[in-house]
Amino acid sequence: MSDFHLVDPEGWEYDLQSVHSAYMGYFQLHGVPWYDRSWGHLFETFEQFLTFSWPVITVTDARTGRAHIVTRLTSIGAFLKMIRTRFGETLPQIENMLQVTPFETAQRHLRNVNDWTTYKKLYATLPAVALSAFRARVRSGDPQAVRSLWTSRDKTFLAVGFMWSERNSQTCLEWGYATVRCGHLDGLGAWPPVPWTNYRKGHYVIAEYANKVVNRLNPNYPWMYAFGESQVIPKAKLPRIIQSVISSLVSPDIETSANNLVLVGHGVQADIQRLEEMKIKFPPNTLVVDTATLQRTLSGHTHIPSKHQSPRPNIVTLLHSLGIQPPCMLNNAGNDAFMALYAFQRMVDPGSLPKDMVSAIRQGAVHQTPVPSPRISGQHIPASHIGQHPSMITTRLSYVGGMVGEVEKLSLTNPISPLLLPVADGNRPGQADRAGSLPARGGNSQRNSCASPLGMSDVDGVGSEGPKKV
Repeated sequence: MSDFHLVDPEGWEYDLQSVHSAYMGYFQLHGVPWYDRSWGHLFETFEQFLTFSWPVITVTDARTGRAHIVTRLTSIGAFLKMIRTRFGETLPQIENMLQVTPFETAQRHLRNVNDWTTYKKLYATLPAVALSAFRARVRSGDPQAVRSLWTSRDKTFLAVGFMWSERNSQTCLEWGYATVRCGHLDGLGAWPPVPWTNYRKGHYVIAEYANKVVNRLNPNYPWMYAFGESQVIPKAKLPRIIQSVISSLVSPDIETSANNLVLVGHGVQADIQRLEEMKIKFPPNTLVVDTATLQRTLSGHTHIPSKHQSPRPNIVTLLHSLGIQPPCMLNNAGNDAFMALYAFQRMVDPGSLPKDMVSAIRQGAVHQTPVPSPRISGQHIPASHIGQHPSMITTRLSYVGGMVGEVEKLSLTNPISPLLLPVADGNRPGQADRAGSLPARGGNSQRNSCASPLGMSDVDGVGSEGPKKV
């Protein structure tokens, strides 16, 4: 095994052990007394069969995903020629050998196996070979491979979202994530996952750029996070927070098995590059699913976007193709991450989700509330710091085909966060009444435990990873 040669995997199709097994079956079927023949010692054991010194490579079967040690038909012919030359008898070339279709297309390491020890060492590498091929299949959007991750019910799927400044591509304005721990939920009997209940999610706004750096060409909406309470953090702490989230989800790095964590995203390669720039580490055995690639394979389109097209696919296009009307404003890092994970679940398990997401949320007695006020260490940001941002207005949104159809603005005399206002009877903190006006000052006050346009929090019986009674 010391020699190192590379060969094209095309033509390397026959599982080596199946060659020996096939001939033993042939002898049994046709009553051939191989044990009395001069060449019979070559078939006494598989170890004796290996003394021919077989050239082999390791590949995975494109149909089954299993790894094999394979040889060529010409090598089998050379073995039969050796028997005819040395022992004067002719063995037929039989057809009931296990034939595989190599998934790999790149050149493979050629080895010569002539004893059991060498074969055993090579056989020990097969799980790693199978894992490498499986990772490639998942990354390429193979529907069967991706669905197997979901149906196993033991993986953790993580979607992340970034918002970067248009003026400086190195300036991160927001980060958000959504994750679902399938093994945890399946153990609790809460399957399939209910997104607004069973997804763990979070949204972080960078304090140094909050309301100071605003994208104009493709506006972002940092204060429009719909699935929880946005947290405002210093930019220096963002890598630490991201790494801690990942660390809470990953399993150990094992060469022979996939990690429990599966990274999901729409145009996820851009997110991976950003994470690498921030020195964020993922275990090498982490699987990656790109929902844009998965959608192309599911729809039968194999076209690869050209370099002249947008480097990152638009998640609005994906949601529209799946018939999903998002109940939130996109171009918010937290909302984008949540909807990417939701779209992934819709693609791999359509029956687990309602067709109309907005109606499902409404039936769950989740009501819209005005735009939340961000917090830093439990304290509200002063209104003077947040009133100038275009997203800090009370809005009512209606979505048509996944796009914003109407945005009705409620004018305020002075820029102030709606959640800084007191509570009126029948309303949540800062919520406008049915007539469209904000409650008057002097009402009963209570702590705002739900800073979300959809009113999603633990007080509603949602927002946790496990089932909870309302």
